Amino acid sequence: MSIGSLGYIGFKVKDPDAWSAFATGVLGLMPGEEAGRARRFRLDDLAWRIAIEPGDADDLAYAGFEVAGAAELEELRGRLAAAGVGVGVGDSAICEERGVLGLITCRDPDGLRVEIYYGPTLRTETPFVSPAGVAGFVTGDQGLGHIVLSTTDIAATRRFYQDLLGFRLSDTIRMQPAPQVSFVMEFFHCNPRHHTLALIPAPMPKHLHHFMVQVPTLDAVGFALERAERAGAPITSTLGRHTNDHMVSFYARTPAGFEVEFGFGAIEVDDLTWRVGRHDKPSSWGHKRPAAR
Repeated sequence: MSIGSLGYIGFKVKDPDAWSAFATGVLGLMPGEEAGRARRFRLDDLAWRIAIEPGDADDLAYAGFEVAGAAELEELRGRLAAAGVGVGVGDSAICEERGVLGLITCRDPDGLRVEIYYGPTLRTETPFVSPAGVAGFVTGDQGLGHIVLSTTDIAATRRFYQDLLGFRLSDTIRMQPAPQVSFVMEFFHCNPRHHTLALIPAPMPKHLHHFMVQVPTLDAVGFALERAERAGAPITSTLGRHTNDHMVSFYARTPAGFEVEFGFGAIEVDDLTWRVGRHDKPSSWGHKRPAAR
């Protein structure tokens, strides 16, 4: 029994107006229904995938992981509780706010609020239409994309996501951001997407390093890059291809300070044939940081 996908994410941001303009004008997300102080955005037929609320953190506030149904939710609730993780059962108010049929909550070892749910609200009667002309995003059974988190205790965080939530290791990359600094990033999948979660075993200014959205064509990446440049969004990593998932992408800094990866063409994982590997470079080509140009 395991998580099926990353269903939604929520941010606390200091400037909701700037973030909303970035989400719609640069990323091409469709505004969704608001819920209280939260502004929400769509990537597909679901009522929402990304939410922002006013707050000083400028960081990820919660991550929502989807399971197939009530039985799977209860199975995970029991597994978490048996491992000593404090689990809350969502009442009707939070379920209504999130637009789901059932939900439980807990915290990962670094304190991130994790919501596990089933039964999201669909808006198939109102097709996705991007204000920036994006034809669509790669979601479905792969979920909204991926998140990359920093952790101060990689062993505890790995146990939480891998042993309790059921994520599987895809591969690792040895990162060397400076001559005397290196660490090993770990990449985990829960469906055919190469990784839904990646962990950086080092403290960083924000818990979230970046989140990723994927589009079905290379042209859509190029158009997004030009929109980001026109909007003055800092390009934090130039166009490139990753070694492990083979995605062609660029990175930009959002108005909240964390980054977003916008990509195309990642390989998919088949658990029947997949072999865990290791890499010594994050990219085959490109993905140059500004200081490295």
